[in-house]
Amino acid sequence: MGLGRMGWHIAAHLAGHDDLHDLVVFDVVEDHGPRWVAEHGGRAADSVAAAVADAEFVITSLPSDRELQVVADELVPAIPGGAIWVDHSTTSARIAREVGDRMSAVDAHFLDAPVSGGVDGARKGSLTVMAGGDEDAFSRAVPVMEAYAARVRRMGDTGAGQLTKMTNQICVVGLCQALAEGLDFASRAGLDVEDVVQAMLQGSSTSWQMENRADKMSAGDYDFGFSTTLMRKDIGLVLDEASAMSISLPVTALVGQFLADVDAMGGADWDWCSLMERQRRFGPGIAPPGEADGR
Repeated sequence: MGLGRMGWHIAAHLAGHDDLHDLVVFDVVEDHGPRWVAEHGGRAADSVAAAVADAEFVITSLPSDRELQVVADELVPAIPGGAIWVDHSTTSARIAREVGDRMSAVDAHFLDAPVSGGVDGARKGSLTVMAGGDEDAFSRAVPVMEAYAARVRRMGDTGAGQLTKMTNQICVVGLCQALAEGLDFASRAGLDVEDVVQAMLQGSSTSWQMENRADKMSAGDYDFGFSTTLMRKDIGLVLDEASAMSISLPVTALVGQFLADVDAMGGADWDWCSLMERQRRFGPGIAPPGEADGR
């Protein structure tokens, strides 16, 4: 359930293993399910309850807490006892625990299992899954997740998957902003940026972002991937959790502000590596949107 940029590809990998299961898909956008079925096979349901009525495993990829809550309200009363719900959404740890408790009350299982690897990872079947929940339920679900993930790891009880994903986002946003600054510096210094990147890929500054996004950032190509809007949502979840834990995250907070600038530039749907565009446009003496008018 949830045939967006991530869910579409996750379901496609499951369709490649249709000898092991019957696959049913559902999306709130009415034509998504039939379009997916026309391309990959399986069956499209017309509601959440119909999709999960006979399910052994339920897999969701949803945008936020709100959508997860809506799905849970329809799913929990309809899911069979013993079924396992694997949720690949990035949400708050709080709602993951709440949904986990509701599933336990109907003798079913919930794994909060956010992913890393982005749309490219979903398309290639190379995602990393970081899951929280019951250990036995996790073990049963591992072969299913291995259809579209290269690494699957249980991080602890329900909510631990979301906290691990937050840790991932804390680490990655600073790296991407640093890469934007470095690439911009090299370009303005008159260096061949591609040569600079090739040199750095062999050194201590290399990262997934450099390997997979440096060329896109240099070219100003952002029409793909994980949107600015979704990364801003993730950072908001991180900062809320950090505030509750009395933890200071100054770099994460700053990059969150920079992504708000990208949004104001019209980049809400760009891949969030469009931090590069903000870096290019707002040099010394040039205020980002909101600052020039005193906001």
